[in-house]
Amino acid sequence: MQPALSRRAFTLTAAAAAILPAGPAGAETPIRFGLTPVFLDNDAEVIDLMHAALAEGMGRPVELVQRRTYEEVTALLLEGGVDAAWVCGYPYLQHRKALTLIGVPVWQGKPLYRSYLIVAPDDPARGLADLAGGTHAFSDPNSNSGWLVTTTDIIRMGRRPETFFARSIFTYGHRNVVRAVAAGLTRSGSVDGYVWEVLKLEEPGLAGRTRVVTRSEWLGFPPIVCRADRAGEEGIRSLHRVLLELPQTETGRRTLAALHLDAIADEPPSVFDGIAARMADLEAAG
Repeated sequence: MQPALSRRAFTLTAAAAAILPAGPAGAETPIRFGLTPVFLDNDAEVIDLMHAALAEGMGRPVELVQRRTYEEVTALLLEGGVDAAWVCGYPYLQHRKALTLIGVPVWQGKPLYRSYLIVAPDDPARGLADLAGGTHAFSDPNSNSGWLVTTTDIIRMGRRPETFFARSIFTYGHRNVVRAVAAGLTRSGSVDGYVWEVLKLEEPGLAGRTRVVTRSEWLGFPPIVCRADRAGEEGIRSLHRVLLELPQTETGRRTLAALHLDAIADEPPSVFDGIAARMADLEAAG
């Protein structure tokens, strides 16, 4: 994961216009693709690569729309403000009747990732129980790895999530969770394991100021989704095709390499059964 992109809504239609041929294709309504820095906390170069790969493959303008939280991006998707979005398994399952999968990223050979619990390197904690009464950084209240996993682990311990930590904050970015722990702003944090592992490669000075205490079970990787009632539209079908074909084009391969992903694949909803089980625990706890 590259250095952080500023948290503002943006569109990148100019790049698409530059690479598209003159004529009717360039005049088509753009495909609007939603992103959030909660997961995709990358620099402009990576965003430009993604934009170019989608626009080249689809042969039409693509508009990337970024918002600060999963809630904002999911609302845009449900209201028709974007055509598709890269979200998280948790909001996907929250709206499972209204949304459908377009593709699931494949990382290190699997469409899966884990949630990490992190602390400072010299912190003596060996598990979540050791962190009770401390300060904690979550990523987003609609994040699986950045909130749901730790919250349900606390429930499974027979404790109350709202009183387990003395204080908790939301950073609205997994990289920001790492920053908070590395800087000593909080004792511990809940972070996307994929993001932490990529930071370990891209920014070892930052990741090295934290230590992984526990890793969750493997869970469904944050998916790309659209509204179920729009899945048959030509633009959505074209986007689906281009996502699956990213490894077959130069720009697509560069995009995947920048994201440290292998591919984007078709996966069944059952990939997210582990997240669904945690959601059931949360609901049962009231």
